[in-house]
Amino acid sequence: MKNKSTLALILSVVSIALLVFVCAIDKDRAEAGIANEKNAQRVSTNPRIYAPALPDSMTFAGEPVPLDIYYVREGLDREMIVNTFGHTSTMLYFKRAHRYFPIIEPILKKNSIPSDFKYLCVIESGLTNATSPAKAQGFWQFIKTTGQKYGLEVNDEIDMRNNLEASTEAACKYLKSLYAKFGSWTAAAAAYNCGENGLQKNMERQSIGTYYDTRLNNETTRYVYRILAVKQIMQHPQEYGFFLRAADLYPTLPTRNATLSGQNVDLYDFAQKNGTTYKMLRELNPWLTTDKLTNKANKSYTVKLPVANGTSLRAIRTERDKGTEFITKM
Repeated sequence: MKNKSTLALILSVVSIALLVFVCAIDKDRAEAGIANEKNAQRVSTNPRIYAPALPDSMTFAGEPVPLDIYYVREGLDREMIVNTFGHTSTMLYFKRAHRYFPIIEPILKKNSIPSDFKYLCVIESGLTNATSPAKAQGFWQFIKTTGQKYGLEVNDEIDMRNNLEASTEAACKYLKSLYAKFGSWTAAAAAYNCGENGLQKNMERQSIGTYYDTRLNNETTRYVYRILAVKQIMQHPQEYGFFLRAADLYPTLPTRNATLSGQNVDLYDFAQKNGTTYKMLRELNPWLTTDKLTNKANKSYTVKLPVANGTSLRAIRTERDKGTEFITKM
């Protein structure tokens, strides 16, 4: 009888222990379920990040890009990611392009340079008169000696590397010479970055005749892919999350011309006499690098000045600049 009582007690204790264990497991599962549900809710409210879509085929200046080669595709992929998600800079590219592409494109066309080279200008400077660590200057980032070689005046008072029209003409001459040397616009673009001698030496060492097959320094390796990425995004903005209207972009500035000549000209006084401010004189003519033009050679220069009310958006915006539909291509 005593043994039966003892066995019953043991079974009762075991049953209670099992019940407590099962309850504990159920509690843990319930808490885990609540946590998972909260995590799921948290994930669903965060923005989704998708890999930028790569095109199946692509050209640069009419030349096919060999996207079937894995390192070409991955090189383009890297620059697509950088320029899609580095959207601050890319957004500004769109805004500035609306102002400056209408100036650049006709000059490229006149000189028989493929229109795709406007995107080279974008990646070189972001469409600003930037100064590089190597002292390259302007939209096309000419170093002093190369700029002078292709006809740009560069001295202590004048720097035509910062004159968009003049520097675009010089870039066309340079690109033509590179194309004549390499027989390829893609190679010409690469040589624009690393120099014609640098590209030629690497190609000869490696017994290679194309940019895509040549091992180059990291900057030049990425260079053409950067151009291609910017081209792809700017030609298909909405596919990469960029929704801009013409009204969001920077309008072309209407200007009038005046002649700047003589020696020891005070540019503050010149601006005032010509009905504008020194700020606008320098804004529209960034190739002027000082406030006094000694002009020892006694040259004459054409400067741009604002038209009447030329700083008012209400006055300078054309119908082209007021569109409210999303742009589809730049």
